[in-house]
Amino acid sequence: MESMEKKQEGLNNFSSLKLDKWLVNQCKNLGLNRPTPIQRNCIPPILQGQDCIGCAKTGSGKTAAFVLPILQKLSEDPYGIYCLVLSPTRELAYQVADQFRVLGKPVGLKDCVVVGGMDMITQATELSKQPHVVVATPGRLADHLNSASTFSLKKIKYLVLDEADRLLEGNFGPDLEVIFDALSKKRQTLLFSATITQTLEQLRTIAMKEPFFYSCSSEAEIATVDTLDQRYVLMPKQVKDAYLLFILQEYMAEHEDPSILIFTSTCKSCHSVAIMLRKMNLPCAALHSLVNQRTRLSSLARFKSNQVNILIATDVASRGLDIPAVQLIINHNIPGSPTDYIHRVGRTARAGRGGMAISLVTQFDVQLVHAIEERIKTKLVEYPVEENEVMRILNEVSVAKREAELKLEEIDFGEKRKINRHKQLIREGKDPEEEEARKRKEWKEKKKMRKSKKGEASMKTS
Repeated sequence: MESMEKKQEGLNNFSSLKLDKWLVNQCKNLGLNRPTPIQRNCIPPILQGQDCIGCAKTGSGKTAAFVLPILQKLSEDPYGIYCLVLSPTRELAYQVADQFRVLGKPVGLKDCVVVGGMDMITQATELSKQPHVVVATPGRLADHLNSASTFSLKKIKYLVLDEADRLLEGNFGPDLEVIFDALSKKRQTLLFSATITQTLEQLRTIAMKEPFFYSCSSEAEIATVDTLDQRYVLMPKQVKDAYLLFILQEYMAEHEDPSILIFTSTCKSCHSVAIMLRKMNLPCAALHSLVNQRTRLSSLARFKSNQVNILIATDVASRGLDIPAVQLIINHNIPGSPTDYIHRVGRTARAGRGGMAISLVTQFDVQLVHAIEERIKTKLVEYPVEENEVMRILNEVSVAKREAELKLEEIDFGEKRKINRHKQLIREGKDPEEEEARKRKEWKEKKKMRKSKKGEASMKTS
């Protein structure tokens, strides 16, 4: 019996995964004593040279599952740009680079983060120095490949797609084509994600050479963790922000130094809610794609260090970000996809801790909630709110919301979005004016069809 226990104990440490002693020691120094299931299953085949697709819930240690074997192989034969990691968001790219930096410190790892919002010339200089690991968002890396010849990706040993489902199913297609054309065909490809999708299943059988495939067995049954308390509040759309403020005030009064993450649907909504909450004397930070990168990193750092208790964000914060202290997630809007919901609420109740997610549901969101419940195999429970108490602050919230909207008009917030959209179209090789004209034409045709349908319906009624 004792020998069986010792054997089991042996399987539950990093040494059993054939990792070098210096990496095992580095893990211990960082408090990583036992490998998680995805690390235990994926590290050996990666070390053996296999392509790999790994799927596990958020907070399961996916990043270390590819960082550790890559560092071991890099230490054996270090040269030039050895590994390329692609990430769907800038914040996640910095987080992945941090893990490489910390775990790879004993071997003098050189890394480079290539994301939008930062100086391209500085990035080009860093790339020309041939860092061992490049962590990038597809758009900015494609820009460098199209505009410079000071570096090459032809000799990379590893290509990693982090949050692969979002990269492969999002609007990254043209940029990924540019990047894949620049890569060596003789490489290991590693795909990691929190959700299994049809695209990943297709890659498993078509696009990769006999990959090792690992998925947590419970993933298909329940997509969220048991320690997450999932709630909803049903309300008219017009008073949503009053309900939001009431829930925040009540929660902050009951919890000392809370950590709250609010998800919104758009950059404009995110910025507006942040301004409104500040006017209601609730210090907060905003994180979305129309804020410059230094401000985005600053907002995230202030939230992680508890300088502010509230972070309002779009879905740029829903994927992969490790913010261990988050106690409460509030969905200011119900996401259109259950997968997006799963990623959002996965920012809390991590690593066995508890957490709560509250979704603000209007009469237009009921079907979306039903789809989410079906996917997660869990019924959302109603969160009790005193409607009379909400009505007492409604006028004050309405004034603050109107002031926030005026502030957005003052800073030409919509103009920033238009400029960014034009830049994206130019990168894709499209004419912004032609695209705008095409969209206006489509909108007019849809409007005409809606009028036609209304006319037919009224004639049937009469």
